[in-house]
Amino acid sequence: MRMSEGVEWAVHCCLTLGWLGDDRPVPTSRLAAGYELPPAYLNKQLQALVRAGLLTSTPGVRGGFRLARPLDKITLMEVVAAIEGPDDAFQCTEIRRRGSGAESPERNFRTPCAVSTAMRKAELAWRRALAAQTLAEVAAAAERHAPNLGEGVRRWYGRG
Repeated sequence: MRMSEGVEWAVHCCLTLGWLGDDRPVPTSRLAAGYELPPAYLNKQLQALVRAGLLTSTPGVRGGFRLARPLDKITLMEVVAAIEGPDDAFQCTEIRRRGSGAESPERNFRTPCAVSTAMRKAELAWRRALAAQTLAEVAAAAERHAPNLGEGVRRWYGRG
C-alpha cells in the first residue's frame, strides 16, 4: 500500500497549527507557502480534515484553518483515515475461486484464505499503531530532533 502525499501534508499542517498555538486561522496559501505546496491541492486535504472534525475552517479574507482539537487529542490514524478514507488497504477478491479453484467445492471457501487472514492481521496492527500515536507525540519527537522547531515555525508565520 502506498499512502498519498496528502497524508504527509496533512500531518505537517496539523503540527504547524499546533505549534502556532493560537486561535487565529491560517490561510491555505500561507500553509502552502510554508512547505512550497500547491495551494489548491493542499486545500482539498485541509477540507478533508475539516470534514473529519480535525480542523475548523473560517471563510473570508481573514479566514483559514485552525485545529478543532489539541494535538494530544488527534491520532495519526484519524489523519490517515481523513485523507485516505476508511476502507481497508487490502481488498480480497477471492481469486482462489477462479482458474484452478473454479471447480472446487463450496466448503473449501467457508473460511477466509490464509492470504486474506495474514493481510488483515497486518493491517489491524498497522491501524492500531497509528491510532496509538497522537500528533502531540509526533510534535515532541520532531522537537527532540530540532529543539527550536516550534519557535521557528511561529517566527516564520509572524506569531512569535
